[in-house]
Amino acid sequence: QVQLVESGGGLVHAGDSLSLSCAASGRTFSTYAMAWFRQAPGKEREFIAAITWTGGTPYYRDSMQNRFTISRDKGKNTMFLRVNSLKREDTAIYYCAKARGGVAGSESADYDSWGQGTQVTVSS
Repeated sequence: QVQLVESGGGLVHAGDSLSLSCAASGRTFSTYAMAWFRQAPGKEREFIAAITWTGGTPYYRDSMQNRFTISRDKGKNTMFLRVNSLKREDTAIYYCAKARGGVAGSESADYDSWGQGTQVTVSS
């Protein structure tokens, strides 16, 4: 069974930067892609970025390439998301997810394991 635990969220000010972590346990992740999603109040869950554990170019939602950086530490089974120049509209619950396979998709249905999420609130 896979466990994903996000951390690093909190209350921040607009313009700040924030790093989120996703610790994975329960099985080897060497062949699976992983991703970050977020869900703002009253909105659908949206894809942010994805990465494969074996390397390769990360895959971002077009509108998020400039301020978001996804990375992973294979040795620690941990994935990260760095967000720069935070805006109020970045307020959301941020989730990490494990893909069904090695392909980094952008749809929720491409992922079969999810963390509980970490809340990020950006104040002006």
